[in-house]
Amino acid sequence: MSKEKKLAIEVLMPALSPTMEEGTLAKWFVKEGDKVESGDLLAEIETDKATMEFEAVEEGIIEKLLVAEGTEGVKVNSAIATLSGEDNSTSKKIEEPAAPKPDITDATEITAKDIKNNSISKPGDRVFITPLARRIAEQQGIDINLVKGTGPHGRIIKKDLANIKSTSSGKVLQKPDVITAKNVSPDTSDSFSYDALLEIYSDRNFTEIALDGMRKTIASRLSEAKKTIPHFYLRRSVEMENLLDFRQKINKKLLDKNIKVSINDIVIKACSEALQSNPNANAIWAGNKLIKFKSSDIAVAVSVEGGLFTPVIKDSDQKTISNISEEMKDLASRARAKKLMPAEFQGGSFAISNLGMFGIESFDAIINPPHAAILAVGTSKKKPVVSDDGSLGAATEMELSLSVDHRVIDGVLGAQLLHTIVDNLENPIGLLNI
Repeated sequence: MSKEKKLAIEVLMPALSPTMEEGTLAKWFVKEGDKVESGDLLAEIETDKATMEFEAVEEGIIEKLLVAEGTEGVKVNSAIATLSGEDNSTSKKIEEPAAPKPDITDATEITAKDIKNNSISKPGDRVFITPLARRIAEQQGIDINLVKGTGPHGRIIKKDLANIKSTSSGKVLQKPDVITAKNVSPDTSDSFSYDALLEIYSDRNFTEIALDGMRKTIASRLSEAKKTIPHFYLRRSVEMENLLDFRQKINKKLLDKNIKVSINDIVIKACSEALQSNPNANAIWAGNKLIKFKSSDIAVAVSVEGGLFTPVIKDSDQKTISNISEEMKDLASRARAKKLMPAEFQGGSFAISNLGMFGIESFDAIINPPHAAILAVGTSKKKPVVSDDGSLGAATEMELSLSVDHRVIDGVLGAQLLHTIVDNLENPIGLLNI
C-alpha cells in the first residue's frame, strides 16, 4: 500500500487592513500537534486599526508555531506557523500562460469570459479562499469562481479582491488604482537623528514611548500626504442662528424616538448634499486619472486612544439626519472599542474633522488619502458683527476651513463647494426630511 505524501504548508501573517504592513501576534488559540480544519480559529492579530481573529484556511496538523505570543512587528506574508496536510493528488496541474490584462479605462467592463481566461477555477470546482476574502466577496457580490488567487497554492486572498467589485449585471468592474499608504515607509527626513536627540537631551529626564501600529500608520500616511498632496485652504464663517433653532426643533420632534441630533450630524448632511450640488468635487486623485463618485460617502474623524479612526457614512446624501445620527453614534462607539471592520473605515472622497467640541475656534486639517478634501469645523462663538445697515450687533458664528487637493479641485470649484456647505448650514430646512 502506497504511503500518502505529507504536504508542508506555511501559515502566513495575514494582511487584515489595506494599510497593514506588520502586526502583533497577540494570542495563539492552538498549540503544536493540534489538528485544525478550515475555519478554525488560529490566532488573534493586532493590526494598526483593530484586533481581529485569524482563521485556518487549510486542514492539517500544527507542526510548528514559528512566532511566539506577544511578538510585535511581524511582517505581512511572513510565516508564523507550519501545517502538515495530506497530498492525495496523482497529477500535476499544467499552468497555462497568463492572459494579458485588458486595457482598462474609466467605466470599462470586464466580462466573465475575460476573468475566466485568467482564472484557476471553474464554476463548480472547489475554490480555495481565505475566510476574510470570502466575507468580502459575499458583501460585494463577487463571484469567486471568476477570481485568480495569488495566495499559497492558488488560494484567493483579500488583495485579489481589492481591484474588483460587482455590478448589477453580474459582471465585474475593474477599479482604477487609488492612492494608499501601502509601502510608504515612516518619515526618515527628520532634522535630528535618534542618536543626535539622545545627545542633545542627555542631561534631561525623559521616557521613551514605543510607537504602536496605529501611531506609525498615522505618522506615515499624513507625512506622505503633506509632502505629496498640494493643499490649499478656504475659510468661511457660518451664522448659527437658523442652525441652532433647526437642531432644537428636530430634536424635540425626535424625542419620542430617543434620538438626539448633534451639530456634527447636520454638518455631515450639509456636506453630503453639497457634494451632490457640486459633483465634480466628489472625486479623488488616482495617479493618472480622477475617480468621480455618484453617492456622497463622508469620512468622519473619531478620536480613539492612541490615534483616530475615520469611519465612513456611505450614501449619506440618501439618508436622513436622524439616520446619520444613529449610524454615526454606532460607528464612533465601535471605533473607540476598535471593533470596526475594514470596510467601515475605508473609502470616501471627503472627510470632516470637528474640534469645535473641544473649544477650538479654527484650524486647518491635513487631507487623509485617498480623500480630496477635508472640512475642519471649529466651535460656535458669539462675535460682534456689522449688519447690512451698518449697525453693530452680536451673532453666534462657527468657523470652517476646507483643505483641498488642488490636483482634484481647483480654487473656484472649492469655493463653490464651501459656499454650498455654508448655505446648507445657514438654511438647514433644505436638509429635511429628518
